[in-house]
Amino acid sequence: MKKVKLPLTVLIVLIVSFEAISSKNSKPFQTTPWLAPASASIIKNPLTGNATAATAGKILYVKYCVVCHGNTGKGDGVAASALAIPPADHSSVKVQSETDGSLFWKITTGRGAMATYKTTLTDQQRWQLVCYIRTLAVVKKTK
Repeated sequence: MKKVKLPLTVLIVLIVSFEAISSKNSKPFQTTPWLAPASASIIKNPLTGNATAATAGKILYVKYCVVCHGNTGKGDGVAASALAIPPADHSSVKVQSETDGSLFWKITTGRGAMATYKTTLTDQQRWQLVCYIRTLAVVKKTK
């Protein structure tokens, strides 16, 4: 398994690096905030509160997202430094303030180095990712 992981990680880093170089020529992505359309923001997550969905989402996250977003979702994955635009910090207030529908739309649509997962993952799998991303929220410590 370890013999497969390293070459796979290297391949993913190379692909993301190529996308980053390509996206440097894509000015709108660098200057325009990535906002989901209002129609996406109102879509409800059919798996909200489903712990099993979040667990399944974590498996998908490790497979597809960790390389850029990192193990804790902070945008510090091994490929992050090669990207023209840093990956989103999924634990941040900014991401956690987005609606589930907005996150689902971004996972589905992709932009720049962020791949589209519309055909790679089923609707249910993309909702599972959203459920898992919700578990990455930074919890403020109380004294």
